[in-house]
Amino acid sequence: MVEVRLSAVRVDLQSNTPVLLLMEKEGIGRTLPIFIGAPEATAIAFALQGVPTPRPMTHDLLQDLLDTLDVKLERILITELRAATYFAELHLVRGSQSLSVSSRPSDAVALAVRTGSPLFVADDLMEAEGVLLPADEEDEEAEEANPDALVGEFREFLNTVRPEDFSS
Repeated sequence: MVEVRLSAVRVDLQSNTPVLLLMEKEGIGRTLPIFIGAPEATAIAFALQGVPTPRPMTHDLLQDLLDTLDVKLERILITELRAATYFAELHLVRGSQSLSVSSRPSDAVALAVRTGSPLFVADDLMEAEGVLLPADEEDEEAEEANPDALVGEFREFLNTVRPEDFSS
């Protein structure tokens, strides 16, 4: 497993789609880009910014359930890419019992951001799909990891997105 950090959540200009950038913490600095949905991107941005919501969002509810049931999110693991779809697992611990639950990477990251849980990518997946970003893009990502900039970028995205953008 390769430990990664959430480097940025950006909007891909060509597809107008949010993308997670997960950069390895050690090593050569490979980044795993994962395209995600707008609601999940917003949920991640809100968690990073600490934006309060009048009612719990789905990921807040999941965090509350884990807390109430005394379950710890030990880590998330992005496991594979199959038919252009990424898969992830939530690794949970309750007492001496360990559980693994299948998840979409975007939901797993949204929950990990809320709980402070570490993020990992399977070695073979990072080897196959990880990319080295040019230095100037890494600098931009560091700036965009700023929660204020991230929320502003997603507000702009949400203001310009149309329902037909999601049709096939």
